[in-house]
Amino acid sequence: MLTGIVVKPIKRTPDERGFFAEVMRKDWKDLFVEGEIAQANVSNTYPGIIRAWHRHLKGQTDYFITLQGTIKICGFDEKTKELNEIISASQIPQIVRMPGQYWHGFKVLGNEPAMLLYFTTKTYDYDDPDEERKPWNDPTFVPKLINGKKDDVRVGKPWDWNHPPHK
Repeated sequence: MLTGIVVKPIKRTPDERGFFAEVMRKDWKDLFVEGEIAQANVSNTYPGIIRAWHRHLKGQTDYFITLQGTIKICGFDEKTKELNEIISASQIPQIVRMPGQYWHGFKVLGNEPAMLLYFTTKTYDYDDPDEERKPWNDPTFVPKLINGKKDDVRVGKPWDWNHPPHK
């Protein structure tokens, strides 16, 4: 993984009523490295929709939890040209830590909408937002490594969010 990206499984405790899961604890030092959460947001996104690319240059970190559906989260380091691709699904809960300096975004996979709960370490400033954006299909996103591999068939080509799954 790119430095600072962390995927932490969330433990579900089931009983006859349903289940209980902790999604955030300030004593999770492996995940919450730089301070406290400043804002929580939720988004609902329709199947096939891509929300990318953006980054935060003023030190914001994002924490993503998929509550419904399945998404592909990607983080791209513009300097090293390394891309990390993480599949996050409500069936197997996890929290994904994404440092803001990486270009990042996600695509909804499957046939159902995805509901994403995410926390940020900075409060959104409407007058001076900490967001730099590029289109989801920007041809300058050409990874040299994908999840640490040079032999992935997608390496060396503009990133294609819609590339069919490979075996």
